[in-house]
Amino acid sequence: MPDDAVPFGPEPRASAFAGFSGLGVKVAVIDSGVHPGHPHIGPVAGGVAVTTSGQIQAGEGVFLDRLGHGTAVTAAIQEKAPGAEVYAVKVFDDALKTTGTALLAAIDWCVGAGMDIVNLSLGSTNPRHETAFGLAAQRARAAGVLLVAARSADGAACYPGRLDHVLGVELDWDCPRDDYVHRLLDGLQVVHASGFPRPIPGVEPRRNLYGVSFAVANVTGLAARAWEAVGPDHGGDRLLLVRQALQQGRVEGS
Repeated sequence: MPDDAVPFGPEPRASAFAGFSGLGVKVAVIDSGVHPGHPHIGPVAGGVAVTTSGQIQAGEGVFLDRLGHGTAVTAAIQEKAPGAEVYAVKVFDDALKTTGTALLAAIDWCVGAGMDIVNLSLGSTNPRHETAFGLAAQRARAAGVLLVAARSADGAACYPGRLDHVLGVELDWDCPRDDYVHRLLDGLQVVHASGFPRPIPGVEPRRNLYGVSFAVANVTGLAARAWEAVGPDHGGDRLLLVRQALQQGRVEGS
């Protein structure tokens, strides 16, 4: 393990938030939707679908997952933060691809709908999207919304996860699923987490979905618990305090 890593200890860093469930925290999952009938899925508070042209679609069944990815991501989040209010924001329909326009519209919908945390187990590797995603990240930050996103994919920089105001997540295959670690990367403290989703009994992990998508989801679940732990009566910038709590593995005053 590199010298700049925070080593895994007998007590996971996530244990700082062990008494919390993300109660009342609004978490949006921008992905392929969710299948509410899946046994790993708890209550879903609502959601929308976003077309490739950025149009928002509401109504019964619009965010039904046909691919399984968003369901697995949501399950990983709800496993760690069962008290969170989860909203599905469907941008993938018949394949795990969409447009930058759709992703930007999805982020702006989340900000306008009053989400606290937005999970982006995805990203664009097209550098031409950097400016537009940077502006969207600024709008989210100004509204007090925490974006949690993949920082890279197969070694390529991902947007918006690589940008300021976004909690970018990297993979660490050695990290336990109930823990996380910060490492100095490109001069920044970057959170790393396990790339495995919630396990399926009898299925070997590598035969299930896996990758940076689930590192992001695992961190989002822990961030929801940290958000609840910081609480509304903090006398400061809640989003900043949540990020500090995750980095320090503790909540100030606790």
